[in-house]
Amino acid sequence: GKVDRAALPWPLTGVASEQVDHGLTGTAAWVAELWTKILGAEITGADDDFFDVGGGSLAAAQLVTALRERHPQVTVADLYDHPRLGSLAEMLDEFAPPAEVDTRAVTPTPRRAQLAQLAATVPLSTLTGLQWVTWMALAANVFGWFVPTGAGTTLAWMPTLSWWWVLPAFLLFIAPPGRMAICVAGARLLLRNLKPGSYPRGGPEHLRLWAALRLSEASGAENLSGAPWMVPFARALGAQVGRGVDLHALPPVTGMLELGDGCCVEPEVDLSGHWIDGDIVHIGRIVIGPGAVVGARSTLLPGAKIGKNAVVAPGSAVLGRVKAGQEWAGSPAVKVGKAEHPWPAQTPPRAPGWVAIFGLTSIALAALPIVGLAAGVALIGWSIHDSASVWSALTSAVQILPVATLVSLLTFAALTAAAVRLLGIGVEEGYHPVRSRAGWQVWATERLMDSARTFLFPLYASLLTPAWLRLLGADIGRNVEASTVLLLPKFTTVGDGAFLADDTMIASYELGGGWMHIARAKVGKRAFLGNSGMTAPGRRVPKNGLVAVLSAAPSKAKAGSSWLGSPPVRLRRAPNRADVERTFDPPRRLKIARAAVETCRLVPVMVSFGIGLCVLFALAALASGLGYWAAALAGGLVLMVAGALAGLCAVLGKWVVVGRIGKVEHPLWSSFVWRNEVSDAFVETVAAPWFARAATGTAVMNVWLRGLGAKIGRGVWCESYWLPEADLVTLGDGATVERGCVVQTHLFHDRIMAMDTVILGAGATLGPHCVALPAASVGAGATVGPASLVMRGDSVPPSTRWQGNPIAVWHTAGAD
Repeated sequence: GKVDRAALPWPLTGVASEQVDHGLTGTAAWVAELWTKILGAEITGADDDFFDVGGGSLAAAQLVTALRERHPQVTVADLYDHPRLGSLAEMLDEFAPPAEVDTRAVTPTPRRAQLAQLAATVPLSTLTGLQWVTWMALAANVFGWFVPTGAGTTLAWMPTLSWWWVLPAFLLFIAPPGRMAICVAGARLLLRNLKPGSYPRGGPEHLRLWAALRLSEASGAENLSGAPWMVPFARALGAQVGRGVDLHALPPVTGMLELGDGCCVEPEVDLSGHWIDGDIVHIGRIVIGPGAVVGARSTLLPGAKIGKNAVVAPGSAVLGRVKAGQEWAGSPAVKVGKAEHPWPAQTPPRAPGWVAIFGLTSIALAALPIVGLAAGVALIGWSIHDSASVWSALTSAVQILPVATLVSLLTFAALTAAAVRLLGIGVEEGYHPVRSRAGWQVWATERLMDSARTFLFPLYASLLTPAWLRLLGADIGRNVEASTVLLLPKFTTVGDGAFLADDTMIASYELGGGWMHIARAKVGKRAFLGNSGMTAPGRRVPKNGLVAVLSAAPSKAKAGSSWLGSPPVRLRRAPNRADVERTFDPPRRLKIARAAVETCRLVPVMVSFGIGLCVLFALAALASGLGYWAAALAGGLVLMVAGALAGLCAVLGKWVVVGRIGKVEHPLWSSFVWRNEVSDAFVETVAAPWFARAATGTAVMNVWLRGLGAKIGRGVWCESYWLPEADLVTLGDGATVERGCVVQTHLFHDRIMAMDTVILGAGATLGPHCVALPAASVGAGATVGPASLVMRGDSVPPSTRWQGNPIAVWHTAGAD
């Protein structure tokens, strides 16, 4: 809940301007004074409850910020644990005197490092360009089966290439083994003799690591379709991998990984083994013991060691050692008990035949988007079959581009829906061997669902999303709002009026001992699952309940309860009051208006498709005029120009569609919210694939973010383009925003979009997979460690260290 201060008679009636005689002294009197200033409420005594007298999440953060003037270590969680004034004062009195804080000066990323990154972009883009040239030659050869091409024909501008060149190029640059080989060879060369340790940001070791990571992306190795390729890929990079390992996450390019026999790593686990703390890069080895299980979306920091048969719960952040046979959970992960292994005691069969089936399936899954794209390309091919030049062909292609884009999207959507439905046949709840029919079906389904979020982005966070999820087999109620949710449709139930925010995960499978656990998960009526929130198999978000950002649904929860953090703790919260017509029950005219605006989300997809066509035609012109060697050598420059154009399109789209964004609130059913989604589509479907992912951590990324409206200082290192309302973001000189971070300048609780600023001071760090909520600030030189949540309105003091979900003082040195 919150107090609308502008609408209140200030101070409130009955609250005198002079100090109220509440009989409190010392710390309690000081706390009471702060409560009155922030809430405008009359304090009667030590038994007053902060939330009962009008406090909400934003007011809680404001109070904690004020308390930190005397007690820097106090957290928002402390206030939720001690909401009574007297109890809070007693807790503050028990705090040890704050230690002296040494001012930390963080050196911005050196200019020479930024220039080296810019230079390295050319060969990296050239590698991706070779993939484009291969696809172009393959398309020209196939097109030649139907229409004469090459010298002496009408289509002389579309030269063919001998299959003796095309097939080897396909195997090297397109096929998964070839892409892995390029990545492995490059990473081994770039990271030769790199040792665990701490290195300067922007120094030689850091730039070598950055180049290896970009090579992995440029080669396409990061896009391998999951588990079948991960184990050989990890071994090739230098990791030590035991027998019977289930690895469903990307291994580190450093090769600094040890996986014991029979251990399991679930999807989206961060095994990178490196992170940036101010101007220092920490690199370390990760060890996962035999039989251990690491849950989905967990982060293992450099030097993490998971003991034999230990369990790390989903969404955890491991900073050090987990002893054998223990279960750890949370961020930071702490011991919660003895590891329980609910899967069957017997060892499942090795079933080597299923390994081959998984491998072939991964190739087929990767081909599905290509098949969808090919349908649109075939339509374009028909339109240009009699074009006499590249330019006339490009003109004809642009004319049919909108139709071709729709054909591609519809084809891929149809293939995805059919495949997901077929893969759901015969799968039942329970425990199944990973290498089995059921294991294969569930794994393939989740890979398809993940792919759909990228290639069918316009279908998500729209009026069509519930219908799309129903088509896939999910049980979705009326008036559901769903964004980029990842779920197993057959095992998902979402009640009427529920809200699923960005990157939520529902009913995702669990691994352990060679087994896979599948069970139904439920999100109740009018429930809210926040950004990156998780509802594990067998769990539910209760009716009218809330699971907050980066949080997990509890094992048991009552209707109307709210939960925050990992592991989740009960959250005191009052719902916002808003016009029901603009939140839960819109009239037909608003639905029609929203549908009209959301149709415009197809425009950025067409723009992205059009940029791809321009790249192909540019390469064709080079190949016909100067030969394929010229096209191969210039491919990188062509892609760099295309990336610059894509970044510019996203900037123009943002300013045309939404303009400058301020600190305001809008209900869900309002023009701004719909237009903001159109602007976001330009970022996700145009800028991200063509520009932002390749530019991560570079000065070029900073220039682009400034174009979107963000205030970016000198020497900033930013690895994330997830700044939803960039106008409200400030990153001071030398600040760091790492991979997977979301600078979340809006919240959508109770279907009201509330926006506010997020500020990182000079040299401040937001570690990997962190989320900073609206009105949050991180002081100069302060560090927020990996997998942390900076709550709404929270203020991190300068030169201090914090970590956790939600954040608390971090007493660890945090190196490696």
